[in-house]
Amino acid sequence: MIEFQQVGKSFDGQAVVEDFSLAIAPGEFVVLIGRSGSGKSTTLKMVNRLVEHDRGRILFAGQEIRSFKPEDLRRRMGYAIQSTGLFPHWTVERNIACVPELLKWPTARIRDRVTELLELLQLPPDLYRGRYPHQLSGGQQQRVGVARALAADPDVLLMDEPFGALDPITREALQQEMARIHRLSGKTIVLVTHDLDEALRLGTRIVLLDHGRIVQAGTPRQLLAEPASDFVRDFIGRGDIGLRLLALDTVTSRMRPGGVVSSAVPSLRDTDSLRDALSALVAAGASPLPVVDAAGEVCGEIHLSDVVRNVA
Repeated sequence: MIEFQQVGKSFDGQAVVEDFSLAIAPGEFVVLIGRSGSGKSTTLKMVNRLVEHDRGRILFAGQEIRSFKPEDLRRRMGYAIQSTGLFPHWTVERNIACVPELLKWPTARIRDRVTELLELLQLPPDLYRGRYPHQLSGGQQQRVGVARALAADPDVLLMDEPFGALDPITREALQQEMARIHRLSGKTIVLVTHDLDEALRLGTRIVLLDHGRIVQAGTPRQLLAEPASDFVRDFIGRGDIGLRLLALDTVTSRMRPGGVVSSAVPSLRDTDSLRDALSALVAAGASPLPVVDAAGEVCGEIHLSDVVRNVA
């Protein structure tokens, strides 16, 4: 879907991205992560030509991106940023509809698409389509920004620190929404973040950059269990590797048959991570804890020994 071939970019003679080569397959959720100044945002912006690359080649659907008109390329790539960039004098519906309108979609199709996306992002259409950005919370504005990026059904969704300005609870909720949207849509998504936990939660592949070069690329588990260098170990936190590995698996993977819900102890959801389970078990001072499914029915129980075995 997207391929970088020895790509480089410099500003004022200073290399920001250097010898960058990466192939992103259709349907992947790739997260670019690194310290400030590592070149991750510049790399993302080169994909839709908001920043032009100086060296190498960038291919989209097998063609060099310079063979596309910038506006045609961008219409095939949704783009969501931290500030949302919503037009304050437009309603939610019109903000989402702006690209389909440029593409001259029929009015009925646009309205149906707005309804579909509001429902997907859990914003009831009857309540939100007529509201203005100032009438929304930060998290709701960000959801509308994501909906607008998805409106024309783009081949690729590019996201640059989309949740960075949100409070932790809203941020986690939107991360869960993005993971769900990726599962449902199968879209190719490239996201930039400085938050390692966000990268581990969302990415099917993580690309760690330093001074514009790839230090390591792999699945979240590969990054944690097989760090390629001391730089990688330090970046992911040597003392946190075990806990972060626990966050990659759900309670379902370790629970046992049985379990009874009791007011004396909390219950866990089957979708909770093993890291969540460890926290709950330690806080409750009890083992085992019951596990419930989406309907609230008991589907098993989990023991402390189940959580901590074979973490690595």
